[in-house]
Amino acid sequence: MLAEKYPNEVKKILAKYPPERKQSAVMPLLHLAQLEAGFVDRHAVVEIAGICGITETDVAEIIGFYTLYHDAPEGKLRLQVCTDISCALRGADEFLAKVCERLGIQPGGTTPDGLVTVEAVMCLAACDKAPMFQVQGPDGIAYHENMTVDKTMEFIETARKEVK
Repeated sequence: MLAEKYPNEVKKILAKYPPERKQSAVMPLLHLAQLEAGFVDRHAVVEIAGICGITETDVAEIIGFYTLYHDAPEGKLRLQVCTDISCALRGADEFLAKVCERLGIQPGGTTPDGLVTVEAVMCLAACDKAPMFQVQGPDGIAYHENMTVDKTMEFIETARKEVK
């Protein structure tokens, strides 16, 4: 599927690595697979494992570890709140709980309109600016630092008008 749909891109990615290190291409291939649907489906995992000469479990572990890869369809916007210890000390856990409460979902859940999935993640490298979150969406990734629940809800309401 990837090799059929994006043959030039796959060749370019693989050309960056020596043939004996083709497993190093797994992350750019995952990115390519995720471009269209916003997640990496099971068929792509199997194909990427075959291309890279690694196991499907190896590919799935990478998807599970990195916050930029997803294995299921969710909201058009993924609002990822850093909740590691440094951010928690600055109120990240309470911030996450209140944002989810206002949206009527649990952490990891998606709003009924399918727009926003809210996730707790570890370390977004802005400890001194917590509570903070990154948003993954059609326009890429954006960071929002020193946030309040009200500012976050304003952001989401604006996104509702802009993202179709």
